[in-house]
Amino acid sequence: MKKYGFGVDIGGTTCKIGLFETNGTLLDDWEIPTNTANAGAAILDDISAAIEGKIKEKSISKDNIQGVGVGVPGPVKSDGTVLKCVNLGWGVFNVTKVLEEKTGLTVKAGNDANVAALGEMWQGGGMGHEDVVVVTLGTGVGGGIIVNGKMVAGANGAGGEIGHMLMNEEEKESCNCGKKGCLEQYASATGIVRMAKQMLASDSHETSLRAIENLTAKDIFDAAKANDEVAYALAEKLGEVLGTALASIACVVNPEVIVIGGGVSKAGTILLDVTKKYFTKKTFHACADTEFALAKLGNHAGMYGCVKLLLDK
Repeated sequence: MKKYGFGVDIGGTTCKIGLFETNGTLLDDWEIPTNTANAGAAILDDISAAIEGKIKEKSISKDNIQGVGVGVPGPVKSDGTVLKCVNLGWGVFNVTKVLEEKTGLTVKAGNDANVAALGEMWQGGGMGHEDVVVVTLGTGVGGGIIVNGKMVAGANGAGGEIGHMLMNEEEKESCNCGKKGCLEQYASATGIVRMAKQMLASDSHETSLRAIENLTAKDIFDAAKANDEVAYALAEKLGEVLGTALASIACVVNPEVIVIGGGVSKAGTILLDVTKKYFTKKTFHACADTEFALAKLGNHAGMYGCVKLLLDK
């Protein structure tokens, strides 16, 4: 008898929903708008209705559904209590309990970055390993830590918030979190562009980057691949900061593999090479052979991880 599960990745704009077999096969996926009006009061109702509609469409018995896994953009405690989600307008409440009441199904919840890491471990770049660190380089820097196949959420759901590790005590500009010198200020897509603008303003070296009006992280890595010295120096700087941060993390959790995802990861091999270069230089010798891999599941990672969350005892 086939068993099914729903993975729901709640974002500030849309909720990505997937219907899976519990062996990891994605059968169907779709999106619904995230209604953040009235402090997000309708979000769980909308998700419940979407799931009920799919159950009827596919003629699935609820007896054959393992449950619903939910990824939330904010800290989530082990009992499913959400500790405020600014992007959704949510305060503190137990999302697991509320959604169980609405759907009549078992529900498990986790932080969105953590469940994405779980997804990459299960069916993505970390497949075949149980000790995995996943770092996502996008507008910000997110992360997830998996030890013995289990998410490390921490006491208040903030485990894996590697984007806010302190990397530079001399930094004058503030991170979005309000602190200064966070990893996110250097290793994110916005971070490398920020570093590029600073370098271009203070340096007279010739570079193709000066001719690009709305500079992006992709532009910088494309120029680095084309042997632009300034662009390559920027890629090296990102690799140094990220490699140093991951070297410290490895000394704590000693992962088998570090998986890099997010938009910046589309740079590919050059990103892995500069990051691993500095990681190897700076980490404890017993961690130096840690593998590096690119994420494989893209925007689906959260949905996969939500289903894996359901399977964990």
